[in-house]
Amino acid sequence: MAAKKVLIGGGTGFVGTRLNSLLKANNYCVVNISRMPGANNISWSALETSGLPSQTCAVVNLAGQQFMDFTKMWTPGFKQNVKTSRVYTTKAIASAINKSQDKPRVFVLITGVGAYEPSETIKYDESSPTTGNDFFSKLLVEWEQAATVDPPVRLVIIRSGVVLGREGGMIKNMIVPFFFGLGGPIASGKQFLPWIHIEDLIRLIQFAIENENVKGVLNGVAPQVITNAEFTKSFAKALSRPAFFTVPEFSLNLLLNPERAMMLTKGQYVVPKRTLEYGFQYKYCTIDEACAECAHLFSKN
Repeated sequence: MAAKKVLIGGGTGFVGTRLNSLLKANNYCVVNISRMPGANNISWSALETSGLPSQTCAVVNLAGQQFMDFTKMWTPGFKQNVKTSRVYTTKAIASAINKSQDKPRVFVLITGVGAYEPSETIKYDESSPTTGNDFFSKLLVEWEQAATVDPPVRLVIIRSGVVLGREGGMIKNMIVPFFFGLGGPIASGKQFLPWIHIEDLIRLIQFAIENENVKGVLNGVAPQVITNAEFTKSFAKALSRPAFFTVPEFSLNLLLNPERAMMLTKGQYVVPKRTLEYGFQYKYCTIDEACAECAHLFSKN
């Protein structure tokens, strides 16, 4: 019996690498869409000219320029790259799916909770409107609209929170200052921090691929809603380190540009209502469990 084939945009990144391993362990054949040639890769131009690989059962898009890459200045050019790397790749995949005679069963697009306007009072679930006027809220609307696929292909959009894992993302950026006791809350620390452990995110993607009844928007966040200060306390505890050094909002605005810094200084209260209703079971339900796993290797003396 031929292995089930999954095509992944952005499959060589932080989340994509882990997703590759999970799917291969579950007897999937994985093909990555990449800028680099490789044994199990196709290029974005090949996708446009030749279409989907034959017998593709599912397509996942994780592609996009990392907007929290602090080596890059927040210039109009970089902002455009952040936008086009998401919207263009999603349109390219949707177009290839719609042109295909042998259509996949499902298209899973990973976006973000930035779709919801930052607020300290509003509680969001998957039915909440996405009407924010900030850069990220407007980007998310255009990004998700680019994922228009024709029936019978199921469309699942997973709005991910901050992804916690040892190999990348926020933990990789924070581990050194926290390890040396220089960590602390950002700004007031009262802003909400929607989060998900990387293991749960990749399992949720597999869950969306395999369950024919799953469609529409899912919030890819853990059930426990926390603030930035609560994350700081948990991560410092997992590392057995103090965390007293507050990072002032004005310094982040100065270093990162206020438009980008708001991803750290503002937040949203987001719950995974539909995700839970579909029966998805989290492995890491609490921030203490997630931080303990992420800190495990670093906390050994």
